[in-house]
Amino acid sequence: MASNDLWIIALYLVVLVSGNDKDFLVGQRQLPYKTDELTDRHFHEIAQLSDVKHLKETVKEILIPRIVGSPGHAKVRKFIVKSLEDLGWSVNLNSFHDSVPILGNLHFHNIIAKLNPKAERYLVIACHYDSKYMGDVEFLAATDSAVPCAMMLNMAKVLQQQLEHYKNTELSLMFIFFDGEEAFKEWSPKDSIYGARHLAKKWEREEFLQKIDILMLLDLLGAPDPKFYSFFSKTESWYSRILNIEDRLSDTGMMERYVSSGVSRPQEPNRYFQPNALRSSHIEDDHIPFLRRNVPILHIIPVPFPQVWHTPDDNEDVIDYSTTENLRRIVSLFAMEYLEGITNNA
Repeated sequence: MASNDLWIIALYLVVLVSGNDKDFLVGQRQLPYKTDELTDRHFHEIAQLSDVKHLKETVKEILIPRIVGSPGHAKVRKFIVKSLEDLGWSVNLNSFHDSVPILGNLHFHNIIAKLNPKAERYLVIACHYDSKYMGDVEFLAATDSAVPCAMMLNMAKVLQQQLEHYKNTELSLMFIFFDGEEAFKEWSPKDSIYGARHLAKKWEREEFLQKIDILMLLDLLGAPDPKFYSFFSKTESWYSRILNIEDRLSDTGMMERYVSSGVSRPQEPNRYFQPNALRSSHIEDDHIPFLRRNVPILHIIPVPFPQVWHTPDDNEDVIDYSTTENLRRIVSLFAMEYLEGITNNA
């Protein structure tokens, strides 16, 4: 991903996030969709579901150089596909060729996984799985984006039983693992987000974009103490639901604790999701081709970016698994709360 000078420093427009029922709209046509908070009992049941061992094992499978067209890229793609197929998801590849600087013509593969391939609507959670070409430098790209990929696969495994119901509902869950997010030479409209640009154009032509309620894009996750903001007014009310979920986890003592650098005792995590909106920020990422086609976006990316962004230090040493598990829980609870809203809208 790219932005002006890494992240916009000049003149953020910061406003307090708020929402009410009339603002809970979804899809290109901005139709109303009402969801309720999970009951305390159901909230606790889902929040307690965890498999950090699987999460760490999954990270290790993905944490290899995976430049488009390389053996590592193919290995990770096959691992993601098999992991989801083994859990009963319907998985397809959106494959295409494109010419890139330095490396020439490459074969790209977006991975598209659906709980119910016949659903009429989808909550989409997405990330990218390729790693940046950096010449002879080995770049493992832990936060960018091995950890988001692993979080999504871990979420599918941990919630396997709870998600079974949504294999037959008109509203279901879709995962997208975009290919070719990274630039090969220098970030530009033509040298970046290859997979997202191709898929958005294809789905616009096929009139499939109207089936997407919200696209939640995960990127640069795994480092400790991230700070997230609401970037788009269309999804501000949905962002407020994420704030509420984080507060509930914190209030009930269900946030994982971690040891800060240089501190020997466990520390409570700082707030991740900030009650503010950054209206003038402009971070270019896989969501852009969908945003331009009026698909509602929740962009879960920290500001500022991790210090290891696009450096060889973006490796397993930077990953804070307590933070990663907290974020996985928050995204899981948001997804379950969203999907269960279908009973209020029948």
